[in-house]
Amino acid sequence: MADHATEQMVVAATPERCFEVCSDIDAYPEWAADIKEVTVHERDGAGRPLVVTFRAAAFGRSTSYTLSYDYSQAPRILSWVETTGDITSKLDGSYEFEEMGEGKTRVTYNLDVEMKVPLPGFIKMRAQSRIMAIALRDLRARVEGS
Repeated sequence: MADHATEQMVVAATPERCFEVCSDIDAYPEWAADIKEVTVHERDGAGRPLVVTFRAAAFGRSTSYTLSYDYSQAPRILSWVETTGDITSKLDGSYEFEEMGEGKTRVTYNLDVEMKVPLPGFIKMRAQSRIMAIALRDLRARVEGS
């Protein structure tokens, strides 16, 4: 069974700016702490990454997974599903961007994770907390800093 997590954060930027940063997947290694390498295998007609393999730090080792992106609700939602992973069988999620007024956006990060090998609860909680922190904290730093 997959574990689901959702967290929100208010960012001092427009939803369009937040979407722009999130959909620039090629740049993730520049700002997302645990992402070490990104390989784009396929792009859509607008040049946005559709199928992407990531190499990331996880549990003191390197992990890789491939995500398929969906831009059908852009620029309000950017979502993805995992197609392959070495330690995960599911890593599906989304960023949702809600206009708050005054140049602010509520960013909601949703993630469904299923590991191939069972892990103790405290390890899963630590990993989930780190993923969520990077997904939101590092995103805010990138959006507000550039």
